Amino acid sequence: MQADRYRLRDTGAIVTPALIYYREIIEENILAMIRLAGGTQRLWPHVKSHKSADMVRLLLAHGIARFKCATVAEAEMAAACGAEQVILAYPLVGPNIGRFLRLKAAFPATGFFAVGDDEGQLRQLAEAARAEGTRADVLLDIDDGLHRTGVPVERAEELYRLAAALPGLGMRGLHVYDGHRHEDAPEERARGVDADVAGVYALRDRLTAAGLPCGILVMGGSPSFPCHARYPGVYVSPGTCLIQDYGYASHFPDLPFTVGAMLLTRAISHPGPGMFTVDLGYKGVAADPVPPRAVILGYEDAVTVMQNEEHWVLRMPQGAEARRPAIGTELYAAPWHICPTSALYPEILVAQAGAIVARWPVTARNRAITL
Repeated sequence: MQADRYRLRDTGAIVTPALIYYREIIEENILAMIRLAGGTQRLWPHVKSHKSADMVRLLLAHGIARFKCATVAEAEMAAACGAEQVILAYPLVGPNIGRFLRLKAAFPATGFFAVGDDEGQLRQLAEAARAEGTRADVLLDIDDGLHRTGVPVERAEELYRLAAALPGLGMRGLHVYDGHRHEDAPEERARGVDADVAGVYALRDRLTAAGLPCGILVMGGSPSFPCHARYPGVYVSPGTCLIQDYGYASHFPDLPFTVGAMLLTRAISHPGPGMFTVDLGYKGVAADPVPPRAVILGYEDAVTVMQNEEHWVLRMPQGAEARRPAIGTELYAAPWHICPTSALYPEILVAQAGAIVARWPVTARNRAITL
């Protein structure tokens, strides 16, 4: 990473830690995503990485009108921005069934899609929709190897046929997220995708031949979406690459995306020889990667000693102790995982041309907005 591209002017009044998005880099990433997808019409990007209405509006300005979400709050945010179609890519249970139907009623100009992988769950959604005098459009969630949600493709046809017969449901297609496709080599990644999608296409063809509507295929995440984009008639749903984090940049150098977010932090203590502490604990950066959870520009060789709630203690390597930052030094840390990191902050500081030019609320940070 080019450190000079991330350093900002006039940061003395910024309370740290702070989340910074670099607008020029993000716009470059958007254009690269459109190019790899084969056009805006093929994109159904996920909003979970940023949860920001301003980011949704930026994508809309680039001609991207479909969005995928993980929560009702994210779906409401996208619809309120004017999204044409929204997938709530999380199985609906309990009160979220009613919330989804109220969302559909509140934003009639937006087409909403639920996902499902279980007969009982789909029956509940169908009954609730019928009671409201409406129809819930659904994509069957396919598990092609991640084993998180979804029905295996071998058992999907029976469930799809059953759900298509339920009054209150409109089966529209298939949702396939391959979060397990993390092969470093792009050729291996492509071979894995090819093996996965063969069964999905065969399923789609059987359902279509039987007269069942199955026109929507939404497939892939940030590492795999260029592989899926080789197939006609597929929507792709990257997310992280819009902002890009250090983890994906390290694992997937073949993808043309640049890290577009930094955490501004300050050195606050020298607890021992060659050691320094910054105000960036795991309450300020995603805690799901094992340490290091971020990489400090100019101090990539510093080794994590410990990281607690508001503290991150590092040690300089032997022979480099004199390079440790002085107390009060402003530092820029690239997070390994941007999606949960963004959710830790109430606002995003937006940088352009070396200065902070805007503050974007993390609109869907909470589980609910109005619904």
